[in-house]
Amino acid sequence: MTLNAVLDSVDNNLPGALERLFDLLRIDSISTDPAYSASCKKAANWLVDDLSSMGFEAKRYDTPGHPMVVGHYKTDPGKPHVLFYGHYDVQPVDPLELWHRPPFEPAIEDTPNGRVIRARGAADDKGQVMTFLEACRAWHMQTGSLPINVSVFFEGEEESGSPSLIPFMQANTELLKADMALVCDTGMWDAQTPTISTMLRGMVGEELTITGPSLDLHSGMYGGPAMNPIRVLTKILADLHDDTGRITLPGFYDGVEALPDDVRAQWDSLNHDGGEFLQSVGLSTPAGEKGYSVLEQIWSRPTCDVNGISGGYTGEGFKTVLPSIAQAKVSFRLVGQQDPVKVQQAFYEHVAARLPADCTASYKTKDGSPATVMPVDAPAFKRAQQALTEEWNKEAVYAGCGGSIPVVGHIKDILGMDSLLVGFMLDDDAIHSPNEKYSLTSYHKGIRSWVRILEALAR
Repeated sequence: MTLNAVLDSVDNNLPGALERLFDLLRIDSISTDPAYSASCKKAANWLVDDLSSMGFEAKRYDTPGHPMVVGHYKTDPGKPHVLFYGHYDVQPVDPLELWHRPPFEPAIEDTPNGRVIRARGAADDKGQVMTFLEACRAWHMQTGSLPINVSVFFEGEEESGSPSLIPFMQANTELLKADMALVCDTGMWDAQTPTISTMLRGMVGEELTITGPSLDLHSGMYGGPAMNPIRVLTKILADLHDDTGRITLPGFYDGVEALPDDVRAQWDSLNHDGGEFLQSVGLSTPAGEKGYSVLEQIWSRPTCDVNGISGGYTGEGFKTVLPSIAQAKVSFRLVGQQDPVKVQQAFYEHVAARLPADCTASYKTKDGSPATVMPVDAPAFKRAQQALTEEWNKEAVYAGCGGSIPVVGHIKDILGMDSLLVGFMLDDDAIHSPNEKYSLTSYHKGIRSWVRILEALAR
């Protein structure tokens, strides 16, 4: 059987697949630091060469920032066509002294939970990218072709805000168009349970500044008659939630959909321990909306959080001052059909209604994005779920995701495609942190999983 032969090829060629991953991991492609721009270009060139070696028509596209890489493997126009997205850039390694080995000298290490690949970018996202490329290589080596038409799209700025992404996608829609997108930048429910992420929360972010007096004032001389911006700000922030954890902005819950019974049943079957989840970070009591489980609060409910607050004197000792300004960074995670613009406007109105005389409000806005919900009833999702189940010998689950992956929204809005999100990261992979790792099992079975998914999508 062809599928079994390709899977055997993966197993037999795992040492070579590891060495290729190690070659990519040795490139210190840190996108946020201009000092590493040459390394980002080197990583892009490496990917072009690797894609070309297995039959892709691949090219590096320079941008005002770091390069994009696009490749195409065309088999039969009548077969499905997918676009695989990933990123080759990585986070900075600071603090370097907390690493127990050089971050760009990858190695296999034995840990209490199994063998791991240790290096910056091992899990996020080079290891994940290479699971897909190695699956394509196995098909190409064994059969001389791929079972479907495949395009790949790699960017080098995901870890630094993707400033070149939207302009490039808008200017190259025909280059990137396919039937659907595949994204491998997510994780598994646990080390044995494969996962398809089906819900991504959207985001609205605002940095609010309340300005009162024209300069900082002595609290002995002005305390009482002078309005204190911190007092105003804390009132505004405190009024964002009621005593049940519900967000008070008028119309905020417009577009928030009830969780379908079958999805809730599947989530319940995961036996998530909300108490243990909180205890692991020194907490004990859920603080979100009452009436919803911890998992529902993370995956399917919207949130409002104050991410930072400042004002007045915060240094060592005491300074009796009434500050001229007070600031807070506030973010909203969105679900369902919530409209980022309406949420933003409701926040502005909330602030304005609580703004006293002699105080003004100003804002710095972070680009907003709506939530993304995948069409899990579509045949491609069901086939991918079955393929993962067969590989891992455990039913693949549909899971929500508390965070946001902006590129998935851009793929939908600009290219008009849904995304199948399959990833093999684990919660303890320490992405963005010192000693990042990627399970050797995740890498090996990740390759085998994509082999099966490509075959399943061809049916």
